[in-house]
Amino acid sequence: MRIDSLIRRFLSILGVYRLYKSWLKHQINSGEKPRHIGVILDGNRRWASSKSRQPWEGHRVGAEKAKEFLEWCLDLGIEAITLYCFSTENFNRPREEVEELMKLLEEKLQELLESKVIHEKQVRVRVLGRVDLLPERLQRLIHRVEEETKDYDRFYLNLAIAYGGRAEIVDAARKIAERVEHGELKPEDIDEHLFEKHLYTSHLPQPDPDLIIRTSGEARLSGFLLWQSAYSELFFLDVYWPEFRDIDLYRAIRSYQGRQRRFGR
Repeated sequence: MRIDSLIRRFLSILGVYRLYKSWLKHQINSGEKPRHIGVILDGNRRWASSKSRQPWEGHRVGAEKAKEFLEWCLDLGIEAITLYCFSTENFNRPREEVEELMKLLEEKLQELLESKVIHEKQVRVRVLGRVDLLPERLQRLIHRVEEETKDYDRFYLNLAIAYGGRAEIVDAARKIAERVEHGELKPEDIDEHLFEKHLYTSHLPQPDPDLIIRTSGEARLSGFLLWQSAYSELFFLDVYWPEFRDIDLYRAIRSYQGRQRRFGR
């Protein structure tokens, strides 16, 4: 059994879990919270395997956990979250798994379209990635969700689907090159600020995540927000995404609050 799972079970047995969670939430609310949190939702398939279930069953439970995670962040007043849902490399997984994932994404996007939470909290939803690689039906639904929420600006939910950090940088470079070719820009106009305007996250008030969380015990970014994560604080958690709890989010934020962010200064 994984260490974090053992700790949480031990706390539950002692009956102090709720008290600890309440104390932890109070503690982080008294400090400066991250405005933008990125999450690499890792461990869905391994969780399913540990339960002798199909991989896409793990993704389904993970998708429900993502809904909970959004609500926890909204409750804390976190302005933006970016969830790494499906990478460009994930297309190389077994065909049946990819097809089930596409169905699941379509189902969850439809739920977002009809979600009271999204509309009451005025959450702008955007999909980051090479959307043209996705099935046309899914592309149309993505367009609808983005159109329905485009005027919201209280909170931001970004879903990285068909996403790759290198692909994002290449796409930005291509857009800039086209503008130079059309005479809209000169090469000397290109700087970091202009480059950022051509990234998938350009719609965000704060494109760079303050904090990036990765579950499942893996300690790497796997191409997630490569440009934007230059000065992000990283928190790696030894628990599969379907088992992630609100207390894990609080722990990550408390860790963030205890760090000195110097940004190279």
